[in-house]
Amino acid sequence: MAGGAAELIFGVAARELALFAAVGFLIGGIDDLIIDLIWLIRSAWRACTVYRKHPRADAANLAPPARPGRIAIFVPAWREEAVIGAMIRTALASIHHPDWRLYVGCYPNDPGTIAAVRAAGDDPRVRLVIGDADGPTTKAGCLNWLWRALIEDEAAEAMRFKAVVLHDAEDVVHRDELAVHDSLIERFDLVQLPVLPVAVRGHGAWGALISGHYCGEFAEAHAKQVVVREAMGAAVPSAGVGCAIARDMLGRLAGPARAPFDPDSLTEDYELGLHIGMAGGRGVFVRVRAAEGEEIVAVRSCFPHGLGASLLQKARWVTGIALAGWDRLGWDGGLAERWMRLHDRRSLVAALVLVAGYGALFAWGIAAALSGITGREMIAIALPGWLVAANLAILVWRVGMRCGFTLRAYGWRMATLTPLHMFIGNLVAIGAAMRAFGLYVGLLRHGRLRWDKTAHVFPSMPCESVE
Repeated sequence: MAGGAAELIFGVAARELALFAAVGFLIGGIDDLIIDLIWLIRSAWRACTVYRKHPRADAANLAPPARPGRIAIFVPAWREEAVIGAMIRTALASIHHPDWRLYVGCYPNDPGTIAAVRAAGDDPRVRLVIGDADGPTTKAGCLNWLWRALIEDEAAEAMRFKAVVLHDAEDVVHRDELAVHDSLIERFDLVQLPVLPVAVRGHGAWGALISGHYCGEFAEAHAKQVVVREAMGAAVPSAGVGCAIARDMLGRLAGPARAPFDPDSLTEDYELGLHIGMAGGRGVFVRVRAAEGEEIVAVRSCFPHGLGASLLQKARWVTGIALAGWDRLGWDGGLAERWMRLHDRRSLVAALVLVAGYGALFAWGIAAALSGITGREMIAIALPGWLVAANLAILVWRVGMRCGFTLRAYGWRMATLTPLHMFIGNLVAIGAAMRAFGLYVGLLRHGRLRWDKTAHVFPSMPCESVE
């Protein structure tokens, strides 16, 4: 009797969870399919019209800036002694631009990072800024220190910067990045370049898989989703790296408080792009090659290679965008803007649907095992045939799209891992959503934010992608 009751419970649970998950997958799949359709139509139209009349732009043939100016690179750093030195040396050796300055923000209670910055070389293009509070604060708080240092330098040197470029301490800055920013920032208030994660090597197969799952996610997001946002007129969110903001726009956002970055935000980069759009500024996502036949001008960096670190990072994204972002930014804007914000904030519901799907599989397995033991017929999971067929078609399409973008960016070896990377991404998304709820509850109770950072690795092979 006990076995029959358990079999009934697990059978009913499997049926109900499967129905909930199937409907959720269908709704989310349709949302993604609309974005895919817009991207395909736009790509086909540009191939048949624009690119038949004009060659594709690259960094080598971009129009030179009408008003060349000095560009600042902001790098906030908290306990980054393992990577900041390599980042600075690589930037000094590779960047092709006549006038730039690198501002590195450090904390007085972080002597390791301060020493690493000083050891990277005595170069006038590197400006060490030590804040007036012990760390960690939020990343935005550190960025505001750098902004005030820039204002001081402008006053002392009787000059004015043209743009500020955001980067992290583990980034490889492409040699032509500042040239692209310098040319385009005259027409736009925000210029975002693609981000191409580099899979971490030397930390075992599991580490390569964890860091590698970011590759396909960013390859698709920065080749399709951001492109669609811009095409529809929605605000272009900043990725926090490889992003240039016009100095005048930052000055408008800073206001009398001299703080363009919101220290109460966990995702100050994402919100910055939306605030620029709300202020009437124009953002653009730029995907160009260094020259014909050469690699994409993009930011390359290693993402977390441990499960805990990946959960930590993505939980911060979910909290800042899907939970706190809802409170802070609301639903302002037109139809396209509201749709994109809904798309950004659906991660929590998507995680719940994934839990239901995996839970249905687990419950079905238990029910099937009990049915085999007791000899009773288990409860059938009778989903409508059209619903099963639609979800299967969407799944095949989704894997195919991710595989295609990964193939273009990283080659066939990485593309063959797409199904496994997507499975790992699902597990990380579920764990991140659970942690995000805890972070948000703590934020509501205590109202205090801190830099919830992860350890970083500097890429030993900066161009492990094929683009």
